[in-house]
Amino acid sequence: MEDNELGIWTEPSAVTIEQSHVDRFVEALGDRNPLYGNEEIAKTSVHGRLIAPPTFAITLPFNRLPGGTFDFTGMIHGEQSFAYERPLYIGETIQLQSRLASKNERKAGGMLMTFYVLEQRGLDQDHRVIFTASMTVIRRVEVKSE
Repeated sequence: MEDNELGIWTEPSAVTIEQSHVDRFVEALGDRNPLYGNEEIAKTSVHGRLIAPPTFAITLPFNRLPGGTFDFTGMIHGEQSFAYERPLYIGETIQLQSRLASKNERKAGGMLMTFYVLEQRGLDQDHRVIFTASMTVIRRVEVKSE
């Protein structure tokens, strides 16, 4: 990633929140919340429809950046966070945007560590933010002694 790409959001790309994907996700989590799969119960909720779990956004493509795709090979996962304005609704099509928010390097113990903070946001059809996500990943490279 080039430093001149820092902070630049990608063009939006459409992603549909599909019931079958949510079903597989909640099965893997062991989460039996009826708001994720029982339409009759979900209709009576404050949301009035089926929703996806808060961490479902982790399954959405996060590696597309203005300069191309971000290669996660060999990366160490540092942290991840999500902030929601509202839940993701099953069946809705959202627009995703990503950016490289920051890049910092540190030397420690014969290693050069590069810390990348990637951000993503999901927008509704009116371009309002539904959620923002942030992920820190670390690339370690051995530094040769001089």
